[in-house]
Amino acid sequence: MEYSKEQYYKMQQMLANQAYGAGDYGAKKPFYMTYPVQSLYMTEMEYEKDMERMKELYPTEAKEILEYVEEECDRMEYDGSLMFDEYPDRLMLRRICDRIYGKVAKEHVSAQQYCRDCRPQGPPLPPAVRPPRDDAKWNLIEVLLYNEMYKRRCRYKRCRRWW
Repeated sequence: MEYSKEQYYKMQQMLANQAYGAGDYGAKKPFYMTYPVQSLYMTEMEYEKDMERMKELYPTEAKEILEYVEEECDRMEYDGSLMFDEYPDRLMLRRICDRIYGKVAKEHVSAQQYCRDCRPQGPPLPPAVRPPRDDAKWNLIEVLLYNEMYKRRCRYKRCRRWW
């Protein structure tokens, strides 16, 4: 039996015992306090709050990249999506990372162009030349994407049984 199902059955048994006075000195509880979904929903909200607190500690560049990662994950969050496959396709994940990297690089280039317009020194950049890929930034995008996908997959698996 799966660990989560086992926990669910144990919780149901414990709540049933409490409802009939077996564990709480004969005191009965209202029916809504014996229903386990409410506590699971609250637990999920606590996970979300904790994750948001941890995201506040990210460096500035990681926060900017995370916005693009969350946007891509929002687009992929539907039943039958690549995100929820048992074995996601590595090539498709790399294409998603490439899209995110392109958006981040485009924003970075436009910021550099703005600074270059302020002080027009040096040779101009040739048009439509893609700068070489920054491996550190690429790796950060991959890690943030895979982490966000993992978080959403876990939430999907935990919550789809209840709602």
